[in-house]
Amino acid sequence: MKSIKIIYLTTLLFLSNFLLAQQDFNLESSKIKWVGKEISTKTHYGSLKFNSAVLNFDGDTLRDGEFIVDMTTLQVEDLTGRGKERLQGHLKSDDFFSVDKHPAATLLISKPAILENGVYNLEGTLTIKEITHPINFTISASSTDTSYTAKMAFDRSMYKVRFRSGSFFENLGDKLILDTIELEVTLVK
Repeated sequence: MKSIKIIYLTTLLFLSNFLLAQQDFNLESSKIKWVGKEISTKTHYGSLKFNSAVLNFDGDTLRDGEFIVDMTTLQVEDLTGRGKERLQGHLKSDDFFSVDKHPAATLLISKPAILENGVYNLEGTLTIKEITHPINFTISASSTDTSYTAKMAFDRSMYKVRFRSGSFFENLGDKLILDTIELEVTLVK
């Protein structure tokens, strides 16, 4: 009787590990592209890297996940030379993301989601500068199932990123920087 229980428990443990799969990603190949815009249609874009990126699956259900972004890796990619260095420094300063004080940002997936038409519609929380707010976004798997793409946007003013924001200042005219920051994330296995 004891051996039957052991076999049963071993089989149950094996099946639960098979169904509940954790997916870690290649942090060198995975990337984050950010885009910020001014009201004058001027656009800046660049990249960030991950400290860690994990998704947990239960069959076809994406149960949860955690992504930690290394804010010190913030790069501007639409400029070169002195302009690039100046904007990168400004974005890392207290006018924007206070990277010295807050070197990491975190995204947690808080609700399980089922794959529908190749897309997971997710709910989670985004923490920037130690301020946390809910966020909704999508993740879709590649046709080869070797990578995922996530698209999301967040309102920088909710994280006290105030520089030239219409949420905090009036009469900025064509110097206004839009509050919405768009992110496109590529996660590579």
